[in-house]
Amino acid sequence: MPAGGRTTHGFETLERVLIAEEFAYGDAGMLLASPGPSMSGVLLDVLGDQEQKDWFYGRLAERPRWTFFGLTEPERGSAVGELTTTLTPLPDGSYRLDGAKRYVGNAARADVGAVIARVAGAQRLGITAVLVDTSDPGFTAEPLGTVGLRGAQITRITLDSVHIPAERVLGRHLSPTRRGMWSIGITFNRLRPGVAAIALGIARAAHDYVTAHRRELRGAERERHEALGRRIEAARQLTYRAALSVDARPAAGHLASAAKARACALAEDVTLAALGFFGPGARLDHPLLDKLARDARGVEFMEGTGNIQKLALFQGLISGKIGKAGEGE
Repeated sequence: MPAGGRTTHGFETLERVLIAEEFAYGDAGMLLASPGPSMSGVLLDVLGDQEQKDWFYGRLAERPRWTFFGLTEPERGSAVGELTTTLTPLPDGSYRLDGAKRYVGNAARADVGAVIARVAGAQRLGITAVLVDTSDPGFTAEPLGTVGLRGAQITRITLDSVHIPAERVLGRHLSPTRRGMWSIGITFNRLRPGVAAIALGIARAAHDYVTAHRRELRGAERERHEALGRRIEAARQLTYRAALSVDARPAAGHLASAAKARACALAEDVTLAALGFFGPGARLDHPLLDKLARDARGVEFMEGTGNIQKLALFQGLISGKIGKAGEGE
């Protein structure tokens, strides 16, 4: 895709941020409904060897295919250290995958994806990511009803003795300390600025809708609308800085958490304020604004809620990592 006078492939975090904001400005649901490598592609870039990348991207090159990323569990959320989905080693070097995942985008229509699980009997270093073919016996996925971001087709997954060949274990060429929680952290660091960009696109669309349809804003209303515009631009600059920080140092994820938390809260504020500019009945009279408000709420739950991001920021603060070169203030 040509952008800014050069060809981009979406590998850099900043590139994905720029693309995600523009697509989300049009329709965040459409962006999330699109086939492609998505989250599992980012994880594969961090953990996969060349043979695994050839297998994964070779399948995507055959025809448009959806993918999924399974981390969150029904009772444990996305707490990596508390996962109950289990990989049981088999005598031939392969594994049996058992467990359940919840709130996973596109899994019901995906052909391939990544699942995070714990190797049976292993402790902290047992967290492992594997590639899963959804046509394999024991894999089932069922769509869940959602109010916002319907295009993502949120699903629940059941894994009942799914066979995982040894060659589909990601990070097999890496040390145990770099194939589990470390790699998942790197993946989320790279994804979160993109989610912030989706929230920015939604906020911008709602803000521009008010500009186009309420041209007679005066006094306090005008001041409030202009203040929201300044907040959108400030969140954009924070998101760009976060993307650049992660591209420079993938382990530097504190700005990414800040951008995700700030942009998602902003998207809710802007979309609800936009409805308020049109008074009672705005959701019925302005269905696009209603959709934007529902989508804004949905973005909050992608790649960790605001509380998760605040925890990451707090950990960076007490560890002294925030404020170092490349981390921002």
